[in-house]
Amino acid sequence: MFDNNPTVVADDWDSHWSEFDESAATNPAQHYRHRLLIRAVRGLRPRRLVDIGSGQGDLLVRMRRSLPNIALFGLELSVTGVQKTLSKVAVADVRCIDLLDPDAAARISDVRADVAVCSEVLEHLDDPRTFLEAASAALKPGATLIVTVPGGPLSEFDRMIGHRRHYTPDALSLLLQSAGFVVSRVDRAGFPFFNLYRLVVIGRGSRLAKEVSVGSTSRLAGFAMAVFDILFHFNAGRSRWGWQLVAVARWPATTVGHSRGC
Repeated sequence: MFDNNPTVVADDWDSHWSEFDESAATNPAQHYRHRLLIRAVRGLRPRRLVDIGSGQGDLLVRMRRSLPNIALFGLELSVTGVQKTLSKVAVADVRCIDLLDPDAAARISDVRADVAVCSEVLEHLDDPRTFLEAASAALKPGATLIVTVPGGPLSEFDRMIGHRRHYTPDALSLLLQSAGFVVSRVDRAGFPFFNLYRLVVIGRGSRLAKEVSVGSTSRLAGFAMAVFDILFHFNAGRSRWGWQLVAVARWPATTVGHSRGC
């Protein structure tokens, strides 16, 4: 269920965020996911939020604008990602950390977040279960975790940026449970326009991967992304056909019998 894609090479996240920061910031799919996450987080009324795999900080920027009175934390492997995040949202406590290091738990145990988000991270990992176990050290007992991962088929571009796999709701639920979380629900979202966008990405294949890698997109591509950004507001919130997965899970109020990783 969690088999790796053998064509994927080791990730260089410093290069990734140096090359793709601008394209990620204008990506309508990212905007859509961020809206889903902010809506879910707002209903929880958190005091302390941690973004697990915070990348170059765009989600934390949006969280700051939407929920200005909460404490924000980020955990990120890439030095470049941390630097870019702090340049955008200086009030966040962003830590450059490999969650699989033996000392990771001690370095994040003071975060004590009551809400965590992990957006478009798990599909990049060889061992997502161990990653989630380690990240739980940053959570208060009873904290809520909201996860987004892609579903549907992989594109050439997905493989280029290091996707090992895409998930089904059952596979994502099983992964979260194996890491010690209690799963509340896993929803499919994005039908029909997110699916259509994904089909366009799949159809363009290696051409898109080449354009993004050299930082060049056509006016037509830019116009198409702007149109999709509007259309995504009309996606169904939940649908059995959606290719964007959103999971809500809880870290147990008591961790007896649950691993905290590290």
